[in-house]
Amino acid sequence: SGEEARDRKFLRPSDKVEINRDQQLWTAKRMAIAMAEEGYTPPLPKKLNLPGKEGLATLEMMLHNMKLTHWISSHDEKIARHLGRILTGGDTTINDPVDEQTILDLEREAFLSLCGEPKTQDRISYMLVNNKPLRN
Repeated sequence: SGEEARDRKFLRPSDKVEINRDQQLWTAKRMAIAMAEEGYTPPLPKKLNLPGKEGLATLEMMLHNMKLTHWISSHDEKIARHLGRILTGGDTTINDPVDEQTILDLEREAFLSLCGEPKTQDRISYMLVNNKPLRN
């Protein structure tokens, strides 16, 4: 709910919550038009200093140890490597800031790659049917 989102700090106190589902689209459109009329400009893209290749190497060493001690499966390791690449900024260094679009591109690349994996497809199907994760 909107109030729960506000309680969890996903929304600011000033953000409008439209409870009536039939009015949500109309309210959103009205707010967007008002913002445009007031001259809204989007914020400038942020640059992030992320650990890059060195951070990813550290993460991969930890994943390797977790795999050797059977804490995670091979597929868990594959997923974590994709996530690590996103969180560390990919092929960069901490001295080269990364923009948000680069992170979004890394996310999309990882998602599409994992969706092509039969084990990922099995996990998604299992979760949808059983409402609990499959450990494969």
